[in-house]
Amino acid sequence: MTLHGAGQRDATARVVLIGVTGLAVTATLYFVGRAIVNTNGYSTVGLFGQTGVGVLSLKSLLATIALGLAVVQVLLALWIYRKLPLAGRPPKRIGLTHRIVGGVAFLVTLPVAIHCAIAYGVKLTDPRILVHSVAGCFLYGAFVAKVLLVQSKRLPGWALPVAGGVLAVLLIVLWYTSALYYYNGYSVPI
Repeated sequence: MTLHGAGQRDATARVVLIGVTGLAVTATLYFVGRAIVNTNGYSTVGLFGQTGVGVLSLKSLLATIALGLAVVQVLLALWIYRKLPLAGRPPKRIGLTHRIVGGVAFLVTLPVAIHCAIAYGVKLTDPRILVHSVAGCFLYGAFVAKVLLVQSKRLPGWALPVAGGVLAVLLIVLWYTSALYYYNGYSVPI
């Protein structure tokens, strides 16, 4: 067996372990969320001084900001990997910018997620709520996995872009099943 083969196995094992860690975070959030039983919903749990429908408006705004930041993240990642047409060589600080924008996007999602967890927990009552609840759990599992991947060395070249893509898709799904639902008059366009 070659050293290259052993190194490749180690890298694959690290990716699998990181993936399992992300899934463990997802499962923990899911089961904790399922244990939360709040029959009052959003009407009694406030967010930054807002209650009732004001909370939905604020959460939709924060989700839209997070989605916008996710778009910026994808564009920055494409630039870093030199896959952004006509962008030229990325400046040296683009990696730092990518990390800062990602951190801000994560922070913007936290109040929304905490409110959802406290006010609703994980509910499986209809397809939109089921998709939204499960995607919310997966978002933070995927975030943990992405942070661990960033901190790891000698991983397959596909690992980080796939993790970033998964995060972006999850944010799109969460926005579609919440903010767009709110902005579209409590209806999900299909």
